[in-house]
Amino acid sequence: MLLVAVWQLAASQELIDTQLFPSPVTVLEAGIDLAASGVLWPNFLVSLVRVAVGLALGASAGLVIGLTVGFSRRAERLLDPTLQMLRTVPLLAVTPLFILWFGFGELSKVLLIATGAFFPMYVNAFLGVRSVDARLFEVTQVLEFSKVQQLRRLVIPSAMPNLLLGLRLSVGLAWLCLVVAELMGAESGVGYLIQNARSLLDTSTVLVGVAVFAAVGKASDSVVRWLEARLLTWRDGYSG
Repeated sequence: MLLVAVWQLAASQELIDTQLFPSPVTVLEAGIDLAASGVLWPNFLVSLVRVAVGLALGASAGLVIGLTVGFSRRAERLLDPTLQMLRTVPLLAVTPLFILWFGFGELSKVLLIATGAFFPMYVNAFLGVRSVDARLFEVTQVLEFSKVQQLRRLVIPSAMPNLLLGLRLSVGLAWLCLVVAELMGAESGVGYLIQNARSLLDTSTVLVGVAVFAAVGKASDSVVRWLEARLLTWRDGYSG
């Protein structure tokens, strides 16, 4: 709030170039105009669907493969080196390949988002399995638990902090990848609005798009934190 107040004061006193840094009031008016004209909400819903589908695909794949690799040393030797190598490749570097392979349609955007969401969930699911106390595995073997029972009654509850952390990181990266996807060849979405406004030097609309991404990203993170508070009530950890 202090930053916004200083920004507004500097703009009203003409201490900054309002063409490059329009005042918060101007940005708010631009947002209201976009919402009232029916431009903002349809494009926002398009972006939201892209993130939801990409996150569901990427996080689900990361969860399944991470649990599999965590359970099996053979799967770890087979899959983990390649996945760790791919994890270090910047998504900006492979975005042109996604466009070449899958075109400018929805498929390339969803797959790019899914790729970004995959790795945080994979790494944290793997670490969650490997952080389970080995003695508890021995107890389940004495009780003759099947692999499914081990997974349902031991691994997932024990790994839940890591899984929720992976989900939280995947949500953030999904929105980040959405921006990258929509700034390259999109015909709809909030990123498309930002790109179109940039070409017209409409800084107010660009900042509206940035504010929408920031607000929705914070809301998504808050939902995951609420899930953490509900699912991890048993954990007695330092809370600050």
